[in-house]
Amino acid sequence: MFYFLLSSLLSYDVILIAAAIIPAIFLMVKVYRSDRLEQESPSMLWVLVRAGIFSALIALVLERVFSEVLTLIVPMNHPMYTVLLYFVVVAVSEEGAKYFMLRRSSWNSAEFNCQYDGVVYAVFVSLGFALWENISYVMHYGFSTALVRAVTAIPGHTSFGVFMGVFYGIARREENAFSHDRSMLYRVLAVLIPILLHGAYDYIASTESSSWYFVAFIAVLFAVSYWLISKMSKNDQYI
Repeated sequence: MFYFLLSSLLSYDVILIAAAIIPAIFLMVKVYRSDRLEQESPSMLWVLVRAGIFSALIALVLERVFSEVLTLIVPMNHPMYTVLLYFVVVAVSEEGAKYFMLRRSSWNSAEFNCQYDGVVYAVFVSLGFALWENISYVMHYGFSTALVRAVTAIPGHTSFGVFMGVFYGIARREENAFSHDRSMLYRVLAVLIPILLHGAYDYIASTESSSWYFVAFIAVLFAVSYWLISKMSKNDQYI
């Protein structure tokens, strides 16, 4: 009897975990297959996913620290509290942690020899982040959360990763061409643009009676990201 109950519980947990990770894996495969010039090695992809998981843990610590600081500076009932919470505490912590681990894991890699590689790397780090985050959410809140996050949060992290990767790949190209100032500019954009998009995503989602705005924002974000993936893949070049 005990084994029966335990096996049922374990089966349910396996279903929850599968629901959490399948959307992330699906998107990883799509982005990977769009790499038409020279696909990355499995070992490199694993390094990137692992970097994304570590970035989630870093972001967790940063968010807690920044949240405590924010409550000391701005009252929770102040209108600016929500803005700072999502654009600074959450977006800066998460996208900053992703970029830190992305650069640490791939900037000097010998495999980083094509511009589209930047998109692949950033998306795999972002989905590693989303993978860990989604498992945590699903184990706490259940299967329904997995369904919602499968069509919102996971593609959202992918989109942020696409924008990060576009600028990251250009930055590597400019660095290889010894245009250090332009490379720095694109590296700043690789962090700043995802932060702004992430902050807007969370802020709109948190606003009352904003469901249609949120749907419209997601639709535009996904459409532009899909277009960028297609464009960057088609126009990929060795750097």
